[in-house]
Amino acid sequence: MKKILVAGGGGFIGGHLVNDLIKQGHSVRCADNKPTADWWQAHPQADNRVLNLSDIAACKQATEGMEVVYNLAADMGGMGFIENNKALCMLSVLINTHLLMAARESGVSRYFYASSACVYAANKQLSPEITGLKEEDAYPAMPEDGYGWEKLFSERMCRHFSEDFGIITRVARYHNVYGPKGSWNCGREKAPAAICRKVATAKITGKHEIEIWGDGNQTRSFQYIDDCVKGTQLILNSETVTMPINLGTEEKVTINQLVDIAEDIAGIKLTRRYNLSAPKGVNGRNSDNSLIRQLLGWEPKIALREGLEQTYRWIHDQILTAQQ
Repeated sequence: MKKILVAGGGGFIGGHLVNDLIKQGHSVRCADNKPTADWWQAHPQADNRVLNLSDIAACKQATEGMEVVYNLAADMGGMGFIENNKALCMLSVLINTHLLMAARESGVSRYFYASSACVYAANKQLSPEITGLKEEDAYPAMPEDGYGWEKLFSERMCRHFSEDFGIITRVARYHNVYGPKGSWNCGREKAPAAICRKVATAKITGKHEIEIWGDGNQTRSFQYIDDCVKGTQLILNSETVTMPINLGTEEKVTINQLVDIAEDIAGIKLTRRYNLSAPKGVNGRNSDNSLIRQLLGWEPKIALREGLEQTYRWIHDQILTAQQ
């Protein structure tokens, strides 16, 4: 049993990670700046604390007595949020910086940082036909403005804290994590949740149309939450993963194909209306998993259809509950 802090534990990924760590018998402290009533999952077995981790004093409270830190805390959301809140996204640099400082002072032995595929150079993502982004494609640096720059800078902070102060740091570049018990209707949701919400709403209301941001030809890969939780722990505990590494699938689809799958799950066909002025992100982004296969002998396994069906069912139920 280890004493583990999950920063951002009230969020989507954090809530699932806390649940898994508790099942393994670890002593888990959960820290998030939202009131616990607003956490996606609040586990009574955890030491749940409402703390603003942008503040160094709060980080010291959070890390006191901890052996391991998972830093998932950030002010972020889907492409609509990221493109319209660059300053807020960049302010998350305070969280990682102060957590690293506090972790060092508290004698934390291992520290995980959740980075993002948004660190990758924009000129590597110009075509929907992209085959996959390798870890070295982050340099020369040209990341997503705002959010991507913060993530890339924070990766370097982890590296230098490890080099200069001896704290073991591990960094995963998440590729589009999705699943139940996360944002789906608040403006921070990502494409899978947004598509599931729109399709489920069309099914429930009988208004069989859907708005798609962009032309629908932009490509992505999407990683189900269970794979993300497993991969995150494998990376944190690895002795071979010493550099930032991709954590995502290689199952590339267009946004149009994502809608196809959601329609098939719902059993309907919708009229598509394309909003070409809406944020759509890069034209193509996909994970190259060569390195994680080499170093861990593992990669995310859950197929998009399987994970999206679980996500759709949960969001469909949320919509019905909200209407009652």
